[in-house]
Amino acid sequence: MSPFVHKLLHTPGWRRLLALATTVAGLWGQPAVAAEPAYRTDCPPVATQPTPEQLRTAIAQARDHGFLWRFERDGHAGYLYGTVHVGKLAWAVPGPTVNEALRASDTLALELDFSDPALARKVADSMVTPGADVPPLPPALQARLDRLSRAACLPASGQPHPVMQALALTTLAARVDGLDPAYAQEFALSGFMTALGRKIVSLETPELQMAALVPPDPAEAQRLVRQMVEQLEADRTRGMVVRLADVWARGDLEQLERYDQWCECVETDEDRRQLQRLNDERNPGLAERIDALQREGRRLFVAVGALHMTGPQALPRLLAQRGYTVARVPLR
Repeated sequence: MSPFVHKLLHTPGWRRLLALATTVAGLWGQPAVAAEPAYRTDCPPVATQPTPEQLRTAIAQARDHGFLWRFERDGHAGYLYGTVHVGKLAWAVPGPTVNEALRASDTLALELDFSDPALARKVADSMVTPGADVPPLPPALQARLDRLSRAACLPASGQPHPVMQALALTTLAARVDGLDPAYAQEFALSGFMTALGRKIVSLETPELQMAALVPPDPAEAQRLVRQMVEQLEADRTRGMVVRLADVWARGDLEQLERYDQWCECVETDEDRRQLQRLNDERNPGLAERIDALQREGRRLFVAVGALHMTGPQALPRLLAQRGYTVARVPLR
């Protein structure tokens, strides 16, 4: 085993990436300890730890995927990379162009840095229903959500917030197609940069992400849970996740820009407000944090969800408005 492969296999990000079979934090990909009985044979496939030989093969065959921009101001450059929150081993190793960009950077900036144990614990705590502050779901809806969780072989985990429970099921919906949150690019990039000895920072806080993911109005939160449950029961979520991952893998920005037209998840004014809260409303804060880190003299590689690269508040556009020269980098 080469020294780099050995180091990559033993960094915190890769241990998290390779060892975890299930997730309970939806878009955050926080891991949970599997608690299903050993006799269950109907569970969806889960990510397993590759052998050193499999990892060497993945490194040798690595190809570029996703969306990459280079931004520069006053002779100081950085990179902006759009990700999806699911993946497979073949995508977990950066391709040649992304690899070069990572090696040219001294800091990896993620929405949240899960290599920080204190932050990971804080996120896990924030996912738990805060007692009486969150009204319970109607019993029939909670029963449907619980049935979906059992079918996905999600472990019992205290009192997960209903919205977060439904989001977890959404990210897990395409495991049968080989797409697992355990292989999300954020984990892979974190492991890669840790192996290189680079710094990792967060662009946001758990509180900010929770506020974006969970509608403040309990009635709206319940509507969102019901919608996700209905989509999961109708097997619509799986197709959406597969298509989004394919759009990302091909770097098809035109199709990504049309996400709201084909995802079958933006059908009402409430859906549009939720999508705006998840993306557009967070982007100015992300751009401000990126700019602040860049002003510190860091050579940044910024990796955030690809949908943040779309719409009138797209991050490349916001950085250009701050005086940066921003150019899409062709991937090969």
